[in-house]
Amino acid sequence: MPNQKILYITTEMYPYQEDTNLGTVVNKMALKMHNAGNDVRVFMPRFGQISERKFQLHEVIRLSGMNIIINDLDQPLIIKVASLPGERLQVYFIDNEEYFKRKQYYFDDEGAAFADNDERAIFFARGVIETIKKLNWVPDVIHLNGWMASFIPVYLKTFYQSDTYFKDAKIVLSLYNEKDAPLDKSIVEKLQFDNISGLEALNKPSFQSFVIESMKYVDEVVKGDEFLEGDLDKAFNETSTSKSEYLDLDSINKLY
Repeated sequence: MPNQKILYITTEMYPYQEDTNLGTVVNKMALKMHNAGNDVRVFMPRFGQISERKFQLHEVIRLSGMNIIINDLDQPLIIKVASLPGERLQVYFIDNEEYFKRKQYYFDDEGAAFADNDERAIFFARGVIETIKKLNWVPDVIHLNGWMASFIPVYLKTFYQSDTYFKDAKIVLSLYNEKDAPLDKSIVEKLQFDNISGLEALNKPSFQSFVIESMKYVDEVVKGDEFLEGDLDKAFNETSTSKSEYLDLDSINKLY
């Protein structure tokens, strides 16, 4: 239905990332809901490959300036915004020199996962949550896409549990066949610093283990890729959370 506030939190979106199903799906979903009369906003990381000049990103001073504390270390949060090219759809970018300036996404030139991917995901999740609150914009629906976004419901249901800001938002999680990689075992201490413990994902922390973990904390799980692979498909089939098979674009509004 129209006139809803819909927040898309994603790690990829066309045209900032090209030739990925995740990025294409998020672009089409966000535009469809925007053109249907909803108030749509998108949040994503400002990876170093995204050209600020080409896409006309500019810093939002009133939203920047916060520090996110990760394991007793202060990291400055910078918020940039742009309109999706040719559209009146605002995209907000979570930025930080330490975590997102590098040109690669999650792996170095030799294919090894970055040691701080865990901190980058924590920073992204908390940065999104804090910025939404600062915007004073309460979403009716939060739609998560990409492994970093899976940290959002984990934080909302633990660290932010007593915060009523998002209490009425419906949380939807889309699953994609993303490349998996382990996360540094020190993530246990970093989450404990935020009083988060006892997660099954911490037994063998990885991109995928947190996506699977987050399925417990959302209202709806949906296939972002038509056919899921391996443990992700198994987790989808076994979850007790309400779920939907792959939805084409014409049916996506049934989620909301």
